[in-house]
Amino acid sequence: MKTIISWVTRIGEFMAAVMMAAMFATFILQIFIRYSARLEWLPDVVPALEPSRFGWTLEFCLLMWVWIVFMGNSLIVRERDHVTFDILYTHVNPTVRKWFAIISGVAICVGLLWSFLPTWEKFYILRLKQTATLKQLVGDWVRMRDVYSVYFVFLAIVALRYAWRARNAFRHGAEADLHHYQDMAEEMSDEYQGAGKE
Repeated sequence: MKTIISWVTRIGEFMAAVMMAAMFATFILQIFIRYSARLEWLPDVVPALEPSRFGWTLEFCLLMWVWIVFMGNSLIVRERDHVTFDILYTHVNPTVRKWFAIISGVAICVGLLWSFLPTWEKFYILRLKQTATLKQLVGDWVRMRDVYSVYFVFLAIVALRYAWRARNAFRHGAEADLHHYQDMAEEMSDEYQGAGKE
């Protein structure tokens, strides 16, 4: 299972890197077009650089950002990388901590899955709405539903991750959650000792 998770994470990292590169290249193109638009003679010499052809760049950057955020949070970001408020969680006995993990995992999983159908009903209307400017780049077939469809991938993967977390906590307890605190404490201790030697 760890091998599958590792491969899925690597694929997610690759996809996020490609989307980030596409967003950055589009951003650079925006800057170039913005400043070259002052050169009134340029579109006459190079018609492809007509500024009115590049309205899609803003919407494309927004599309990439939405996909990076939802894909990244569902496939790449580890549990320990999230901001948590766990003062109580870390100071209770292992049995209570185990049940905290199980209840929270099941609650998050159920909440995300429960929101799936109402969200789909709201998204269903978006099948009619076209993007404002992306049709210049990809044609009329892209709808707003397609732009935000990554949210359903996010719902499904995060619900699955928390169901798996609840299962692991039920079978093995939640003590594994505390190990990253020890790793962080050791890293900080090493940094502190290294700074003291200088």
